[in-house]
Amino acid sequence: MESKQEVPASPRPPARMLRSLAVMILIVTALHVYIGLRLLPELPLSGAGVATGIVLLLLSAVLMPLGLTARFVVERQPLSDQLSWAGSLFMGLFSSLFVLTFLRDVVLLIASLSATTASVAALRADSAIAVPALALAVTLIGFFNARRVARVVHIDIPIADLAPALAGFIIVQLSDIHVGPTIKHRYVEAIVKRVNGLGADLVAITGDVVDGSVPQLRAHTAPLGRLASRHGTFVVTGNHEYYSGADAWMAEFGRIGMRGLMNEHVVVDHDGAPLVVAGVTDVTAHHFDAAQKSNPQQARAGAPDAAASVLLAHQPLSAEAASKAGFDLQLSGHTHGGQFWPWNLFVRLQQPYTAGLHRLNRLWVYTSRGTGYWGPPKRFGAPAEITRLRLVPASA
Repeated sequence: MESKQEVPASPRPPARMLRSLAVMILIVTALHVYIGLRLLPELPLSGAGVATGIVLLLLSAVLMPLGLTARFVVERQPLSDQLSWAGSLFMGLFSSLFVLTFLRDVVLLIASLSATTASVAALRADSAIAVPALALAVTLIGFFNARRVARVVHIDIPIADLAPALAGFIIVQLSDIHVGPTIKHRYVEAIVKRVNGLGADLVAITGDVVDGSVPQLRAHTAPLGRLASRHGTFVVTGNHEYYSGADAWMAEFGRIGMRGLMNEHVVVDHDGAPLVVAGVTDVTAHHFDAAQKSNPQQARAGAPDAAASVLLAHQPLSAEAASKAGFDLQLSGHTHGGQFWPWNLFVRLQQPYTAGLHRLNRLWVYTSRGTGYWGPPKRFGAPAEITRLRLVPASA
């Protein structure tokens, strides 16, 4: 059973986040009005049914932004977690409901240009029922996918001139766990148990570990200190660490035995062969602390040139700078692979890679779909992953 004691509130959100939130509330409200106008009159509902639909849309419009900000504005737990749960569930359902309502309107528009009036009327009635039914089904399937333990993905990374002793070296990557209002101790413990059965030489955590303050979540991140590997666990900041107090969290990660890498590197000796393991702060870090600006060149400075090198960088956006710095492999996350359809189609508007293994010059970039989830407890078409990467010699 999860703890229900009172804990200090998280740091207040920055002013620019509050401005963004105000804009989001206006947009979300307008979109709920759109869904109501387009669906409710078309559904075979009584007056009480329509009233219930309006109430549910109003609840969704209120709880979605409240759920996102509960940890900032509600100091008591479990109340803040309960509000976050409610807001997150409504957010997942709303997302599918909005997309399907919009697609329905597109289909109806096309049909009105080519089909008979009777067939359009039938399509209108049938699709009005199908949209909420499909939205609910996708949300339920997505909930199941999000709450089960992430699958293990096996990837081989061919490295040129790899030292023989490093052939078969195993890195297990976790990313975007998002321990917070809906992801707690038991969820994290299940991840750790699965990782500890993978025979890792090294565990890499590529940011967005938490959504909340150290006092709120210390007990729930504690299992990460039991991650087992030959050379230990290394972690870098993601953008969400900066929303939650990055310095405090990096200190806490160090306390439980994880090594933080903030624009720095270590040289791991593996059976006499060196492996450079570097990490950078998130690419947005300078917005919170100018001294923590992400810098792959600095992270690699002083490392042996001939050694194979791995960079932990939360966002794939770091790849260009990592390539110029001479790294062999970059491990990233941030994108969640889009988390659920259709948002996976839009990730490339902000990031160079959505998920999987890609090549940029001599640099390999692996982007994890994430081990947890953010916001809606929902994954559809973008399954969570624990990634087992094996270094292998590149063929001629």
